[in-house]
Amino acid sequence: MRIVVHGQEAFGKAVLERLLERGENVVAVFCAPDKEGKAKDPLAAFATEKGLPVHQPKSWKSPDALELMKSFKPDVCMMAYVTLFVPQPVLDAPTYGTFQYHPSLLPLHRGPSAISWPIAFGKTHTGLSIFWPDEGLDEGPILLQKECDIGPDETLGDVYFKKLFPMGVDAMIESLDLVRDGKAPKIQQDHSKATYEYRFKKAMAEIDWSKPAGEVYNLIRAVNPAPGAWTRFKGQRFDIFDARKIDGSGQPGEILGVSNDGVTVAAAGGAVLVKRVRGEGQKVPAAEFAASTGLKAGDKLDAPEPKQSA
Repeated sequence: MRIVVHGQEAFGKAVLERLLERGENVVAVFCAPDKEGKAKDPLAAFATEKGLPVHQPKSWKSPDALELMKSFKPDVCMMAYVTLFVPQPVLDAPTYGTFQYHPSLLPLHRGPSAISWPIAFGKTHTGLSIFWPDEGLDEGPILLQKECDIGPDETLGDVYFKKLFPMGVDAMIESLDLVRDGKAPKIQQDHSKATYEYRFKKAMAEIDWSKPAGEVYNLIRAVNPAPGAWTRFKGQRFDIFDARKIDGSGQPGEILGVSNDGVTVAAAGGAVLVKRVRGEGQKVPAAEFAASTGLKAGDKLDAPEPKQSA
């Protein structure tokens, strides 16, 4: 079977590595264009090292891009972490079509921040989908799904790197085997149950300490390591990473204590122990940050600025 891999970053590289370990016939690799000033994409670098044809088109919407895909006479295209829009003629070019990885249980959490939102919403499980993409956003028929728990203290990084990343690589290979054996289903998504969340941008990760402590803690977990939850002290913005929800009471944003364990901040109905932060430089223990800024018990973190109406 002639396989084209379309993807990027570490996940795409891991899928390609597994395919080559199995002796699969990978005939080409497609990646998004490299960004100026940044290192070459890990998938592109690895494919080049292995002597595979690598192409990084800026767009798939041109006739030339379609002909490029057709030129490799692929039987199947495996899309592993793809950010560029791919039109239907390109998706349909391989003999058996194109399937794609998405880190949620579709039709839930369509969109680019599919791992962060279930954590932010306080959900206790999520999963991944391998699906046959169409021109809608994460709307094609389902080929395969896998579920996993979200632990009460797990972060975005925990859920992705420890669960959805390795599970996803396995699921991509399992899906290939189903396609090869003629057993790959195409189960229509129930669009009436679909949810879509926008990209979790930095502006959305500002902490409102007047919210329940559980919601604040879920936000911190949902954007750790990126883009990072943040707050301000005397106008100085800093990011919060490692944290823990604990008992405590005080005014929203009030510093309840500073110790070697971290900085305890009051929220509605509880508190959050902040363990690691980043100010203007590298990530440091919260106690070290408090010492450098003069943050102490009794101080209050700044309230969020009112959001501008559209």
